[in-house]
Amino acid sequence: MSHAAQGGGEPMATVTATSPRRRHAPARAGAAWLGGAWLVLGYAFLYVPIVALVLYSFNDSPVANVWQGFTLKWYAALADDREILAGLWLSLKIAFATACASVVLGTLAAFALDRYRRFKGRTLFAGMVAAPLVMPEVIVGLSLLLMLVAVQRATESAFGVGFPERGMLTIWLGHLLLGMAYATVIVQARLQTLNAQLEEAAMDLGARPWQVFHLVTLPMIAQALVSAWLLTFTLSLDDVVLSAFLSGPGATTLPLVIFSRARLGLNPSVNAVATIIITAVAIGVVIASLVIARRERQRAADIAAAARGG
Repeated sequence: MSHAAQGGGEPMATVTATSPRRRHAPARAGAAWLGGAWLVLGYAFLYVPIVALVLYSFNDSPVANVWQGFTLKWYAALADDREILAGLWLSLKIAFATACASVVLGTLAAFALDRYRRFKGRTLFAGMVAAPLVMPEVIVGLSLLLMLVAVQRATESAFGVGFPERGMLTIWLGHLLLGMAYATVIVQARLQTLNAQLEEAAMDLGARPWQVFHLVTLPMIAQALVSAWLLTFTLSLDDVVLSAFLSGPGATTLPLVIFSRARLGLNPSVNAVATIIITAVAIGVVIASLVIARRERQRAADIAAAARGG
């Protein structure tokens, strides 16, 4: 009797031990389903408007959101829309100059903050670099506008010519202020993960500091530099607030053109130019991803070959 009771007790213990897992399995499945649903909704919220914009760029109707048939006439109409083309060309020039200058200045600032941990004014310098990241663009734009107006009045009273006039240069300066902050954060994050022993080994072998940077450090942070360039290019290309404060007559970027037309009603020509930009960016991202992946495979192969040789 006791043996039967003991024998029957083991399955009961097993069932008791495993029943909480069975009870929690539906809850975990429900949580996974809910998380997946939120993920799908999030991506849909981000990309469905872009897909709709691309589709309506082929819309035959002059109303941007009323479908009447397929056509390519809005792409052909872009050739005669000088305002959009001029704004696009100006935006591309400013974005390219901003990205290049931001990467250079951001890299220098990142090296100063990462390699020189103690110098006079480091805290103030770090705060000034990071300030554009947390400060509203309205405040940044207004501050730059007031500063540029004061400088223009001072130069006009001193030399008879006001400088700088609001236009491409002033927009570039505002975008550079914002882009440099983002580039500094990206490059500094990459520098903090580097193995300092590699640079020390290069110096022990007789390499000079500029050779160490060119041959050792620069290849290791190349991906961060590319990422910083792409991010600052994008930020400059679609900036509205700073451009609105710092633009002048004859210097209207594409976002400002689109924003001004949105008040009167958009036509599908705006969708067409946006589709061209989306396609160009997508192609650039794919090419950059392939190049980076190829370099990573080559780097892994070189490391493996060096390990076998050693």
